Amino acid sequence: EYSCEYGSLKFYALCGFGGVLSCGLTHTAVVPLDLVKCRMQVDPQKYKSIFNGFSVTIKEDGVRGLAKGWAPTFIGYSMQGLCKFGFYEVFKILYGNMLGEENAYLWRTSLYLAASASAEFFADIALAPMEAAKVRIQTQPGYANTLRQAVPKMFGEEGVWAFYKGVAPLWMR
Repeated sequence: EYSCEYGSLKFYALCGFGGVLSCGLTHTAVVPLDLVKCRMQVDPQKYKSIFNGFSVTIKEDGVRGLAKGWAPTFIGYSMQGLCKFGFYEVFKILYGNMLGEENAYLWRTSLYLAASASAEFFADIALAPMEAAKVRIQTQPGYANTLRQAVPKMFGEEGVWAFYKGVAPLWMR
């Protein structure tokens, strides 16, 4: 009564929900650290170290400034987790069925690697738009303070491409 059938829609939904929780919540929890890290990469003269970066951010934006980019982080990494965990199971079963039961067992490490890579391909496509907005919010002072401000501005300036410029580096990562 507490389980579900392996490979059922409920199974995939639960795997995806696990991905939302594990990726979306954890990445959102470390937004202040990510914000300072991104700012150190963009302006190392101003943000000299992690502690200096926290200090400068709090001085300029207050404690609330440490949360800049939380919404695109939560949405983007939740989508990535949904796809990563859910599609991993989809591809694992799909590729296993293609190989047959015995070959799937014999080649399980390669099967898991192929399923993981396939899932990550789609997960990064789901993440890229929100990651692009997050980076703009966090690293370009005055550009936008919220996701609602960043998305229309990015689309108006560069079109859809603004949201997917970072997908290839995500795949390489």
